Amino acid sequence: MIKIKNITKEYILNKNNTIKALKDVSLEIKEGELIVIKGASGSGKSTLLSLISALAKPTSGEIIVDDKKISKLPDNFASTYRRDNIGFIFQKYNLIPTMSVAENILLPLIPLNPEPEDMSQKLEIAMKMFDISHKKDVLVNNLSGGEQQRVAIARANVNNPKIILADEPTANLDEKLSLRFVEIIKELKAFGKTIVIATHDPLFFGLDFVDTEIELHDGKLI
Repeated sequence: MIKIKNITKEYILNKNNTIKALKDVSLEIKEGELIVIKGASGSGKSTLLSLISALAKPTSGEIIVDDKKISKLPDNFASTYRRDNIGFIFQKYNLIPTMSVAENILLPLIPLNPEPEDMSQKLEIAMKMFDISHKKDVLVNNLSGGEQQRVAIARANVNNPKIILADEPTANLDEKLSLRFVEIIKELKAFGKTIVIATHDPLFFGLDFVDTEIELHDGKLI
């Protein structure tokens, strides 16, 4: 489903300073697989997720998703690709604090201009799936950390994307909430989602429902 071919990503800080975040990385991910990418901070994990989601473009190499090259898409086509295919769970949630739970979850649907009935149905399914229905009209800045994460997960799934990307999803959670997140990921895999998690949390290492663990070190795949 996802083919990453000889990807290199460079960030130019100034004319004398270039950082190579990824160095000639190749990887294939099958549909329905759960992949854990581990590595220390700065190893290139988040960069790899940003390339798969077309939030960034590689310096060289290519990424193919469902037989479509997405690594050099113009911004407007990249936005459409993300809208139709990707659910992204960010480390810091990226919620809008002055909007309600329902409004935050519905944000990915707005560009689709769906019928109100369809919008309402998808909202109800997403909230029920991640146990946040009782907070529907509460402003996000009045939620606990665990509740905010459930909102972020519901938002990532409201449009039923094929691919779920999670960047250090347990970094701001205590042990109890982290264990609950692991259970949620297991449920998502059972629904047939293709899932890529970037983490240095050992909680994800050695899980029996993870298909593959890979490690990045200094931008290289080990």
